[in-house]
Amino acid sequence: MNQRPGLYVMETIHKGRGVFTAVDIEIDEVIEVCPVIKIPKIELPIIHKTTLHDYYFVWGEEMDACAIALGFGSLYNHAIHANADFILDFENDTIDIVAIRKINAGEEITINYHGEYGDETPLWF
Repeated sequence: MNQRPGLYVMETIHKGRGVFTAVDIEIDEVIEVCPVIKIPKIELPIIHKTTLHDYYFVWGEEMDACAIALGFGSLYNHAIHANADFILDFENDTIDIVAIRKINAGEEITINYHGEYGDETPLWF
């Protein structure tokens, strides 16, 4: 795991725990490289019946499996107009979190769960 200094987890008012930064992060900076635990598609229906349902990423070349991101990876909260993006790296089995705008110290780091900045599709939970 490669994680920039200054990241911390804190309770938010409406979304449970979230990931925050104690230092400014510039646009295009890698915030975290999260190794993943891959879960094959045959086990995906099981995940839907567990607490892990709210923490997994869709995974695989066919996007028919899932993965749990280690580090803080599965704790980043959703925002339609997020300040970070996630990159699924199937070759290295990582999810890379990258700033898409400057993120100020004390600010929560968010991603759009749909993978597209501004995607307003309702969430599944």
